Amino acid sequence: MSKIRVLGLSNLFPSAAMPRHGIFLQHRLAHLNALDDVDVRMVAPVPWFPFAHPRFGQYAAFARVPREETRAGIATLYPRHLVIPKFGMALTPALMARALLPLLRRIRTGGFDFDVIDSYYMFPDGVAAMALGAALDRPVLMTAFGTDVNLVPRFAGPRRQLVRAANQAAGITAVCQALADELLRIGVRGERLRVVLHGVDLELFRPPADRAGLRARLRFDGPTLLAVGHMIPRKGFHLAIEALARLEGARLVIAGDGPQQGELRALADRFGVADRVRMLGHVEQSRLPELFGAADALLLASDREGIANVLMEAMACGTPVAATPIWGSPEIVCVPEAGLLLAERSVDAIVDGVRTLLAAPPDRGATRRYAERFSWAETARQHRALIGEVLGR
Repeated sequence: MSKIRVLGLSNLFPSAAMPRHGIFLQHRLAHLNALDDVDVRMVAPVPWFPFAHPRFGQYAAFARVPREETRAGIATLYPRHLVIPKFGMALTPALMARALLPLLRRIRTGGFDFDVIDSYYMFPDGVAAMALGAALDRPVLMTAFGTDVNLVPRFAGPRRQLVRAANQAAGITAVCQALADELLRIGVRGERLRVVLHGVDLELFRPPADRAGLRARLRFDGPTLLAVGHMIPRKGFHLAIEALARLEGARLVIAGDGPQQGELRALADRFGVADRVRMLGHVEQSRLPELFGAADALLLASDREGIANVLMEAMACGTPVAATPIWGSPEIVCVPEAGLLLAERSVDAIVDGVRTLLAAPPDRGATRRYAERFSWAETARQHRALIGEVLGR
């Protein structure tokens, strides 16, 4: 039987210029592509911007994205599309589809006559994918990740577009039940909707062979909390720093950078914990396992997430987590081996939860064994099953 030809479509796919961008999607599609009967090609649209000078920040990074490359064995094209900042949100799917249609036609005539368009992120990508699927007579799958469902639908126009497109899709997946429930609440029909959890790279993320030696090398003295992510308010680093002032003897290590970095340093000074907070800046994914493995607990204080991959990554390294009870987190942190859910997103809850976890942590081996049920191979298998249903294969 010939391979199923899958055209992935998402603006979240990473590139040489933006290697951290949506790395979880690269893992997911690489495992799908590794299946014997699947061939994946990727189209990762990039907002058009003419200047690559660093003073233009994120937009300059868009300008530096290559036109094409191969990532994790997947041939990837990075076409540009017009984005109108601030006021053009509702126009973005149409502008994206208009920019991509000639390219997708060339892909088909060039020898990759794809069977299905597999889109990730409901808006604008999924909405654009539905327009492309209709124009090219190809079924479309849509996948919900988080902000596309817990933030975008607050805007009436995008919400109507998202619901209309989703109800025309051949299949929809969500990375947690909470996102699936929200899609149902806003009017998406449930007959073609299923939950496919994200996985974790169990080879990369694993317990250290010599944890005591690793802690000594990293200078993790005493109870050490790790927080990982982009330094923006919704990640809750400010709450973690304020809570640290009431967690005597504990230390906080933050892996990540972002616009809030200066503010967080000032906050640590104000609460008198600057000597107990280490900000490492950006850390490559290959270095994260040693941080997870050396830490006593991962702290996730976000106000919204779909599924936070750092939860599974920490647990795969044997490290329990303390996480706010939002969106998909309760579906992962649901047994004692995983750690605990905070009572709420507040400083008091962080203090109480961390004290409880550090006083009676789960066995680190049990935490690792629990994490082993989450694998990218299983994610790929479930997604392949849905593609097969859609195509009758």
